[in-house]
Amino acid sequence: MLLLETLFNEIISFLGVKSFFLILNAQDYSQFLTYKGVVAIISPILPLLLLLEFGVGLFYKKAQTKVYQVIFIIYIFNRFVGRFISIAMVTICIGLFQKYAPFQTQMTWYWFIYGYVVWEFGHFIYHFLAHKVRLFWCLHATHHAPEDMNLSVSHAHFFLEAPYADLIRTTVCILLGVHPALLFVIMFVDGTYGTFIHAGENLIKNGRLGFLNKIILTPSHHRVHHARNPLYIDTNYCNLLNLWDRVFRTYQEEDHRIDIDYGVTREIDSGSFIDVYFGEFITLFKDVKNAPGIKNKFGYIFNPPGWDHNGDHKTASKIRIKFLEENCPINT
Repeated sequence: MLLLETLFNEIISFLGVKSFFLILNAQDYSQFLTYKGVVAIISPILPLLLLLEFGVGLFYKKAQTKVYQVIFIIYIFNRFVGRFISIAMVTICIGLFQKYAPFQTQMTWYWFIYGYVVWEFGHFIYHFLAHKVRLFWCLHATHHAPEDMNLSVSHAHFFLEAPYADLIRTTVCILLGVHPALLFVIMFVDGTYGTFIHAGENLIKNGRLGFLNKIILTPSHHRVHHARNPLYIDTNYCNLLNLWDRVFRTYQEEDHRIDIDYGVTREIDSGSFIDVYFGEFITLFKDVKNAPGIKNKFGYIFNPPGWDHNGDHKTASKIRIKFLEENCPINT
């Protein structure tokens, strides 16, 4: 009985409908006009879209079942192992750094825009380092391992990635004056949209979203980010605003003539939980163990993925530069 109750609670938690039904049960519908009520309305949308996406995939016989199976195991594993670590990291960062902020924002629309720009800057830093420092890539690679794109990919994370990401993002925001209350609103918006941009072709065939593709980052942009094509590799680090990708010249639009090849560049069994979740750590351990000298051992840990102590580097930057040198830049 306890097992069934736990399973039921986990399903309700995943679907995000608990707060919605509590408001309905209380029959105080005015709560839907509050921040808590808006969250209660929005939270179930993406889990339901995920189920719809899976159903459409089954109907068209493009179910991507291997991706869903492995990510389901990752989701369950993370629920038990890393449930409270990320929120604890956010709380610690607020307590440590808020007193050093030169000013404090308020809950207004213009401070929200400021806060979101700052949040995206913090997100860019975390995300860029996650691709350029191999140790951090080990935390992030689980998210890039799936060889298809769908909403479930947003749940594919190593359990320590969230606290690492929030350490950087929260610290940047708090030091630059983003009030914790405003920060939590931004985190909710960013988390919701960050899930949506993983929508695959079974749900949204063309991920460009019309004119929005020129204004914000869309599922099309994020499909590019998850690609291992030489033109696309290590681009589009931001989540919603493409400001910082343009500033740091990491912005790349999707070219409809190029079929996106999803996944990581190393050979991987994407149907294996062990390889998807721990594979990068295992490979790093082997490289460090076999590297001659302490300098080279640290080189494998802190240099970009693909760095080699013999000089035969196969980093993302070199792969992309070589491609661009051998091919005329493709106009989007």
